[in-house]
Amino acid sequence: MKSDSQGNCKKENLLLYAVTDRNWLNGKSLYSQVENALKGGVTFVQLREKNLDDAAFLEEAKEIQKLCRKYHVPFVINDNVDIAAQIDADGVHVGQSDMEAGDVRRKLGSGKIIGVSAQTVEQAVRAQEHGADYLGVGAVFPTGSKADAVEVSHETVREICEAVDIPVIAIGGITKDNVTELAGTGICGIAVISAIFAQREIEDAARLLKERVEETVQK
Repeated sequence: MKSDSQGNCKKENLLLYAVTDRNWLNGKSLYSQVENALKGGVTFVQLREKNLDDAAFLEEAKEIQKLCRKYHVPFVINDNVDIAAQIDADGVHVGQSDMEAGDVRRKLGSGKIIGVSAQTVEQAVRAQEHGADYLGVGAVFPTGSKADAVEVSHETVREICEAVDIPVIAIGGITKDNVTELAGTGICGIAVISAIFAQREIEDAARLLKERVEETVQK
């Protein structure tokens, strides 16, 4: 049975976790897109940048951090532990090929949120042992957002949720139409990119998706 919070990360903050992606900007600013998502009820924001140089990434991170603080929503950086430390972000999310959770903890300190991607029970348990605050498990559906994404069965998601005490969110290919298929797995929320940022009306998309996720995690 999971506790309502673990370490630095409250379970309810992970309900609707938005991961940024500038592929969907379509002439808009990332700032405006994230603000629309926050207005729609997003509960957690991860800044994910694969192609910006460090100087541009740093400036963007500072802007989005201020926005998230305005809405009182946790803000983490994907992979880049140095920038997370430099701006005093709420935390960082790392993959299996990135820095180990324990090393991230030593670099950022005890008060920061550390999320880790996991695809197996073994990876999940190891991440928890090394100090992860939450897990992102997937891809739970086929996804185009990550070329090397490994698909994870819903049964494996359930097994991971049963094996760890920290909160688990599902990631990968989740939409408003398929999210309810995750009911009963034990997740406390979902992480999405295109289900929010690729939509014409981001605020409305976030609001509807949040309603569907609330229904899903209560079942």
